[in-house]
Amino acid sequence: MDKRTYIEQEILKILQHWGGLAALYGSFVIIALSIMDYFVAPAHYSKFLLYRLTASALIMILYFMNKQKVSKYYQTAIFVVATLIVSIMVELMVLSFGGHQSRYYTGMIIVIMFTLGFIPWFSFSHSLMLAAAIYLIYLVPILMFDTITNLQIFISNNIFLFATAVIGIAWRYYNDKLLIENLSLRYDLSQEKEQLAEYSTQLEELVDERTMELQISEQRYRELFDSANDGIVVSDDNGIVLEVNRQFCEMYGCDKNSMIGTNSKMLEADNHQDERDERMRRILSGEPLVYETEHTRENGNTIIVEVSSKAIEIRGKLYVQSFHRDITDKKRLLEQLFQSQKMESIGILAGGIAHDFNNFLNAILGHAELLSMNEELDPTARRGVQTIESSARKAGQIVSRLLSFARKGKFSAQPLNFNDVLSDAVELLERVVAKKKAVLKVEAANNIPIVKGDSTQLEQVIMNLVMNAVDAMPEGGVITLSTSLKIIAKNDVSIHPLLTPGRYILLRVADTGTGIPHEILGKIFDPFFTTKGPGKGTGLGLAIIYGIIREHNGVITVTSLLGSGTTFNVYLPAIESGF
Repeated sequence: MDKRTYIEQEILKILQHWGGLAALYGSFVIIALSIMDYFVAPAHYSKFLLYRLTASALIMILYFMNKQKVSKYYQTAIFVVATLIVSIMVELMVLSFGGHQSRYYTGMIIVIMFTLGFIPWFSFSHSLMLAAAIYLIYLVPILMFDTITNLQIFISNNIFLFATAVIGIAWRYYNDKLLIENLSLRYDLSQEKEQLAEYSTQLEELVDERTMELQISEQRYRELFDSANDGIVVSDDNGIVLEVNRQFCEMYGCDKNSMIGTNSKMLEADNHQDERDERMRRILSGEPLVYETEHTRENGNTIIVEVSSKAIEIRGKLYVQSFHRDITDKKRLLEQLFQSQKMESIGILAGGIAHDFNNFLNAILGHAELLSMNEELDPTARRGVQTIESSARKAGQIVSRLLSFARKGKFSAQPLNFNDVLSDAVELLERVVAKKKAVLKVEAANNIPIVKGDSTQLEQVIMNLVMNAVDAMPEGGVITLSTSLKIIAKNDVSIHPLLTPGRYILLRVADTGTGIPHEILGKIFDPFFTTKGPGKGTGLGLAIIYGIIREHNGVITVTSLLGSGTTFNVYLPAIESGF
């Protein structure tokens, strides 16, 4: 293709594109200017609106015709016709509203601006003839059908219109000249690019071959990197994250782009700066390191992570590659298994001790009763015997609790409505709670499934939890007891690793008390552990609750925040039959 043909084709493309835009926007402007008609010529508004709608419709038809075919004469004819349609519309308004004195003559100026401003023509003569046609459409009808009464306005309007046409023609000529020069330069550049393309083909083939090898290697590395089961992070020697894999983003719930560029120490949940610095020093010195730590996810939750880190050297610069494995569930399961084993072992030990101790207490009580039957005892000795007997009976109550904790007490499991158990327990507790300036609030869900259990022991669970809540609110407060249905999905260990999939009755006991410190939260179910003062508790209450709930194949969890209260959640498995 020679340069002249190329320039003509490009001008034709521009003519079709910008001519279409001029038709589209011009159609909109024609309708929009009807607002002006409403205020300037209200008496002619309906007629002018008809003119505008007709012209706009014809312009839109020409707009769609413009898209159907690309031809020099076809596009030229379309836009000449469009120009004549708009010019005739404006001239009809001029003749209807003021004639030679009409302010609507400015519409001809707008037509000239659209015609010569948007649309590039193939020659200067085309622009000149089109501008002359617009001007004659304005001038000839006025001379034929209007009487010139104000010569000054008529002359000034013609001068403005003529000047606009001259400026538009000059502007079009200048722009068309620049356009041709630009297209000529583009043609020359395209020819040079073709030559350069030929020269670079062999080089590109060589580069493609080497690039393909690199891409295969990189793809192999990327697949291994992103498909790893562990989260992988690569950072520089200052801890700035350079790259992370897909599993890392899923583990921490973060976006890859937001993670890159941050410091890896931001993941740490604690503030052990010295420990982190020491680990980094050992890693950078060449020591592979495997350690456990607590990290914070994007949503604020913490996870326990096993990190395996090693320094790698690339082109003289040290980088740290770390593999992160989420062991939160594993740790939680191990802790629960350890807790269960510990409680089982302590239960066996407590049962044996309680059994032997109970024999001793029976002997003490028997001899105390025999001594009390002796009529020769003086009052002081009798009071001593009564003290021995009273103390032995109190010790017997502790033995009874130990036997209950060791699960050697009586257990009678029957299908029951847990809301009834809750109602009976609340009835007994209301007076006691009221004396402690506490408010008992019950929120029992309707139509919950039934459970199989011992109502007496379950009442004991509720009463012990409520009394613990009362003790945690010395200044009074609100204790909320609620029941609801909880469905545990398959493999859902986020609540508790010992929960199996199925339906559970959830008993929630929440208080607004002082809360439990984090450092002792894991010990509260241990036997004989108590935070109460001397003589105010045996430390068996929560241990017995734990044993009863496990006997019912349920679990108990606790959450607490200092100063905001504590919540115990008891999960008891539901049986299939309903009420």
